[in-house]
Amino acid sequence: MSKIKIFALGGLNENGKNMYVVNVDEEIFVFDAGLKYDNDINLGIDYIIPNIDYLINNREKIKGIFLTHGHDGNIGGIADVLEQLPEVPVYGTRLTLKIAKKDISDELLKTVKLIEIKPHVKLDFGKNSIFPISVTHSIPEAVCYVLYTPDGAIVYTGDFVFDSTMIGPYKTDIGKLAYVGKQGVLCLLCESFYADKQGHTSPNNRVKGFIRDVLAKTNNRIIATIFPAHYYRIQEIFDEVSKTHRKIVVMGKPLQEMINSAIEDGYLKIDKSMIGTLADIDSNNSVVLISDEKEKPFANLDRIIKGFDKYIEIKENDTIFITEPSYPGIEKRTAVIMDEIAMLGADAVSLSSKKHLLHHSSREDLMLMIDLMNPKYYFPVKGEYRNQYTNGEIAEELGLPKENIILKLNGDVLELVAGENTNSLEHIETGDILIDGKSQSDIGNLVLKDREMLGENGIVIISCTLDKDTKEILGGPEILTRGFIYVKESQDLLEETKKISREVIENTIASNGNKVDYTLIKNDVRDVLGKFFYQETESKPMIITVIQEI
Repeated sequence: MSKIKIFALGGLNENGKNMYVVNVDEEIFVFDAGLKYDNDINLGIDYIIPNIDYLINNREKIKGIFLTHGHDGNIGGIADVLEQLPEVPVYGTRLTLKIAKKDISDELLKTVKLIEIKPHVKLDFGKNSIFPISVTHSIPEAVCYVLYTPDGAIVYTGDFVFDSTMIGPYKTDIGKLAYVGKQGVLCLLCESFYADKQGHTSPNNRVKGFIRDVLAKTNNRIIATIFPAHYYRIQEIFDEVSKTHRKIVVMGKPLQEMINSAIEDGYLKIDKSMIGTLADIDSNNSVVLISDEKEKPFANLDRIIKGFDKYIEIKENDTIFITEPSYPGIEKRTAVIMDEIAMLGADAVSLSSKKHLLHHSSREDLMLMIDLMNPKYYFPVKGEYRNQYTNGEIAEELGLPKENIILKLNGDVLELVAGENTNSLEHIETGDILIDGKSQSDIGNLVLKDREMLGENGIVIISCTLDKDTKEILGGPEILTRGFIYVKESQDLLEETKKISREVIENTIASNGNKVDYTLIKNDVRDVLGKFFYQETESKPMIITVIQEI
């Protein structure tokens, strides 16, 4: 008999940032450590990871972090997590760990424990054990995890589809899944991304025919965008291009290294003679591959569109081919990119999100997984809440009692004692950590508010020099503005600003016994000028006062 707590630090009611925690009698197992992209909601933020304070506070209980596959939504935050939890072992297949290492600093790599696992080889942790099973996704060596506990198995599927044409390192071991189901599954955590899509995802995840049509209809250069680490799509592109006389030019060192490494390791079957050089970049017979590595979607394509790339300039006879269908969260970004391409006179081709799907489970895939697992409790994860709800409805249609279908938000705890739901109301504090550049710490709401204020209303800097002995003003106040007003047409406003600033500074010093209180002066200047600027311009710029004594 065990007390089991299951909850998410990220991944519920959102796309990406997946991190799920199972606590079995004070032993903690963590599944995935992902990120999600900000998509311009927060100014200057590159990506978002889960708040892991719970893990930090319980670090001695953590048995490991178990990664399902090498996509950013599932492993993109691992480097940030290991900065704070370097002693926690990380488990994953060979390719998954190889991708994870790219984001981990050389110094940190010397201390962390990255443990390679093989599908269908059990890992023992005392009375509990972990059993990884191969599943099909758009990247090789994806696995789902079965956590065996004294009260039954807890299964986390990760991302998966059922597609019998995907073999080798992409193949699902249905026999192992069925075997686990026959032994008895206490709780199934299953992805919800495409729960509202009818039928199976396959064959709509395969787009060789569409790529073939684009190649046949286009006589000029093609610039193709791919999402990072979607190995299966890269293979499809190379397979179809190999049937033509075109060369593929791979742009960007990270993408080149990824493809070369995948060829060497046997994950991609590619004839290297197909790969061109920069000498082929302007050829009408070239297919230029571009991708983004841990950046906002389409960041490299956006740079090319704006003319900032030193190698590629979009021409009117080019065709820009977006080789992945749009997904929730980037529809607006995709539309803007397509519009900008049209303004340059080039053709734009993209996959329809209705006809073409990513490698995630649709309705029939989910039904098959539920049928194989036959769980006592069903816990929809990974996706917006509407997707989780639809996923729960699917389970109910298959006969699972409604009270055994668990719909939660991040931090909400499912507690099982002796295999029974206690209907606990416990909530684990969680949230978003906003990462900007190489910073490992949370940017925070105050910084974002400052950025918003600067972006909308600009900044005004008041500088003034005082006599150290008499406290009289020797120089200034000088006014410097950026993004607030057009200086040449606002001289009267600037002169009045100087006058008001001088009066406030002198009055504040006099009322304080001829002493300089820098904080008091800054607050008084900000309050008075803030009201003045809003009255005159209806704007609220950021006001910074700089006082020095000589």
